[in-house]
Amino acid sequence: MVKISPATIDRLLNKYHKRPKIRGRSYTKPGTLLKTQIPIRTFSEWSENKVGFCEIDLCGHDGGLVKGDFAWTLNFVDVKSAWTEQAAVFNKAQVHVFAGIKRIRDRLPFPLLGIDSDSGGEFINDQLYRYSVTEKITFTRGRPGKKNDNAYVEQKNDSIVRTWVGYGRFNTQTQVDILNELYELLRLYTNFFLPVMKLKQKVRIGSKIRKIHDRPTTPYQRILRAKDVSAVIKNKLKLKYQSLNLVELKEKIDAVLKRLKPTPFK
Repeated sequence: MVKISPATIDRLLNKYHKRPKIRGRSYTKPGTLLKTQIPIRTFSEWSENKVGFCEIDLCGHDGGLVKGDFAWTLNFVDVKSAWTEQAAVFNKAQVHVFAGIKRIRDRLPFPLLGIDSDSGGEFINDQLYRYSVTEKITFTRGRPGKKNDNAYVEQKNDSIVRTWVGYGRFNTQTQVDILNELYELLRLYTNFFLPVMKLKQKVRIGSKIRKIHDRPTTPYQRILRAKDVSAVIKNKLKLKYQSLNLVELKEKIDAVLKRLKPTPFK
């Protein structure tokens, strides 16, 4: 009778258990300039308890074929209130992304105090750096390859962009225009009517970690409760909310979505 220990079996079979090293698809090319001027900030270091500090990211609409030009969604999320904004750009060239950032800033109901991006060259560039310095906007970045450093906006890439737009390919200016038409309506629907939960703390119970969230609250309601937001801004938001009709708004969104057709593969 031949005996062999479990440890020996694992050692002998180890080479057969190795998985091939397949890297996930990533669009982000690290920016080579200004990395010393733009400080790194990780997920756990978000300490500003003010409305106006936003994480930003790009979500690609390549449809599974990373070739040629295709649309991108620039995604903003305010860390404290969970207020979100989106804008579509034709490609991720610096000039288009910068124009998208300015477009969203003009649309925000509150002052933009800070932006936190990944380390891609579409964000880490001299144009955006000089703009943030001139406009007195705090500019920080996450670590290359560490998506959890921008966890708030990464979650919104899925729950908003992918949920509403999907994974199809959009590579024409007409499609970009329809996407922006959609986002003009969607921002009202998600920020004024869709409640979100925010993580308050994590509690370890033995080998498990229990996540404790606050009560579901819309971003609009969170801003009304924020002590650092002026009464003028709150009153403008109240008037906007009173002018909205949820049923009509949803019908308009559905109508735009029917016109948004992905590019078919040939």
